[in-house]
Amino acid sequence: MKQTIPIVLLAIAILSCHDKKQLNANQTDADTTASVVKPLYVTDTVAHDTDDPAIWINPFDPAASLIIGTDKDQDGGLYVFDLKGKILQDKTIRGLQRPDNVDIEYGLSLNGKPTDIAVTTERFTHKLRIYSLPDMKPVDGGGIEVFAGQTGNSERDLMGIALYKNPAGKIYAIVGRKSGPTDGTYLWQYLLSDNGKGQIKADLVRKFGAYSGLKEIEAIAVDDQLGYVYYSDEGKGVRKYYADPEKGSKELALFATTGFTEDHEGISIYQSSDSTGYILVSDQGANSFQLFSREGGAGKPHEHALVKKVKVSASHSDGSDMVSVPLNDDFKNGLFVVMSDNKTFHLYRWEDIIAEQKLP
Repeated sequence: MKQTIPIVLLAIAILSCHDKKQLNANQTDADTTASVVKPLYVTDTVAHDTDDPAIWINPFDPAASLIIGTDKDQDGGLYVFDLKGKILQDKTIRGLQRPDNVDIEYGLSLNGKPTDIAVTTERFTHKLRIYSLPDMKPVDGGGIEVFAGQTGNSERDLMGIALYKNPAGKIYAIVGRKSGPTDGTYLWQYLLSDNGKGQIKADLVRKFGAYSGLKEIEAIAVDDQLGYVYYSDEGKGVRKYYADPEKGSKELALFATTGFTEDHEGISIYQSSDSTGYILVSDQGANSFQLFSREGGAGKPHEHALVKKVKVSASHSDGSDMVSVPLNDDFKNGLFVVMSDNKTFHLYRWEDIIAEQKLP
């Protein structure tokens, strides 16, 4: 989830988004469960198996924004879609070796010019693959190896990726793998920069992140504006840390620990304002998303209460992404993109996700 774009667009989004109406914390799960929400569009199908999307906002023409989605197969790819879910064949990347997750960030300096990038984790090569946006040209010199020195494929097989841009403009990649230690070093964070030849290099800056050992860690999301990183410790809950390595590696919160049918999966963030909004977490087995308060409670910014549950048409959703700015007449209040296990991604309007719905 990235929205480092001209401030005028964010201002429009804040004015146009619906007011938050938090439900009574004492309501039961049944009382907070909405009827099934239908997507406005479903993308064209990919060749093998969708996994995770990311949304790139075109700063000059939001209606020309792009959706980048992974096809996680040993002969997989990065599919690029328009805002109606149509594949843009000239931008789609094929022949990747099981790309899992993808994220985007804005304004990395390459050859002295700000460059927007899409980064995906290529599991079977243990490398990050990086492409410039919107042209989808490789800028990684053939791939960047991560988790170097780890033994066994399970501790090197890449899964999650989230990018963080700090207030000084430094861009970091926070990377997860299929398995790892429970000593607080599951995630590795790399500083991305120009290698002097117009390609990107990655320098390891910290290892952090608790892990329950129950299943795996895949979904990672960064709130650039507030400076937090969230990740799903599947079967346990959602963990929260500072995204800036200079602020230390103390866990700030563990929430969403109850009420999930199967795995905790995709995480997305909706910004209602500079500091308020929602954290959306996929309850994979229930085909639903649980919405938590982005700002936390009064005087307790790390206590993220459940606001509501939303059932969606997407089946067994893994990855998701969200932007809060108006893009076009279809998505005036934001776009929520959700993976579905039928080789597609579903495109939802924010007002349909957050709408007050009558209970049975």
